[in-house]
Amino acid sequence: MKSLSELSEREVVALAIASEEEDSRIYQHFADRLRPDFPASADIFDGMAEEERDHRNSLYGFFRSRYGEHLPPIRREDVRGFLKRRAVWWSPHLDLDRMRREAEVMELQAASFYEKAAGQTLDVSLRELFTKLAEIERGHERKAGELHAAHLTENAQAAEEHARRRLFVLQYVQPGLAGLIDGSVSTLAPLFAAAFATQNNWETFLVGLAASVGAGISMGLTEALSDDGEITGRGSPWLRGLVCGLMTAAGGIGHTLPYLVPDSWPNAFILATSIAAVVVAVELVAISWIRTKYMETPFWSATYQVIVGGVLVLLAGIFIGSA
Repeated sequence: MKSLSELSEREVVALAIASEEEDSRIYQHFADRLRPDFPASADIFDGMAEEERDHRNSLYGFFRSRYGEHLPPIRREDVRGFLKRRAVWWSPHLDLDRMRREAEVMELQAASFYEKAAGQTLDVSLRELFTKLAEIERGHERKAGELHAAHLTENAQAAEEHARRRLFVLQYVQPGLAGLIDGSVSTLAPLFAAAFATQNNWETFLVGLAASVGAGISMGLTEALSDDGEITGRGSPWLRGLVCGLMTAAGGIGHTLPYLVPDSWPNAFILATSIAAVVVAVELVAISWIRTKYMETPFWSATYQVIVGGVLVLLAGIFIGSA
């Protein structure tokens, strides 16, 4: 997988063509969903879809004049740093406000892509084309924001706040949540395996601490190296990596700390394990709440998913440790 800076100008133009084609289809779907109840909003998305198709045609015309007919088979998924479009159109609860928020983020990312692409090309004509498209995409971002004020009885400032909240989720909540899930769930197996194998609190604590710190370092590096944030608008990769790493470590250390109960106490192992189990339950509920608040996942659905995963990992650790 290559980064944008490693692509040739021919590949960058092909990537832009594929991106514009996909975005036009998304906007057209939004328009079709809105048309029965919000025809004015549907018209706006129709216009945005048409403009995306015009962009695609302009880019393809440039490509044919410079490079010929054949487009290299390159997609967003093939380039490091591109954020995949979420398949929100499958949701039965897709509403105007959610479409508007998705459109704002899509246009912000598209503008960032063109600005980055314009900055690295040496071709004056291509730079001029990319710069023009970046300006148009910025205009689309503002147009998407107008949908909120027109139909949801809130002002433009509120619409901008929604866009900022969405970017906050991309930059901080998503990496933090990924870390918390990994730290809370993946460390259960080694921690409880050590607990039931040794029934020694201090040794269990050391295993849990090592697993938590190791997972934090691994997840932090994975997050930082997977996306440089230049195109997706997800912010500094090292800041996201730090957030992800710290939350991963915190998720594991949370249910490791109870094993600091001294082994000299009566029923020390049972006491520490009982407290750890309560902490695990609190962690899983916290994960469900975050997913509900920021990821628009129904609370009970999110709870069921994380509890099933957590219980399976916990049972695996207990089974292996008791063998």
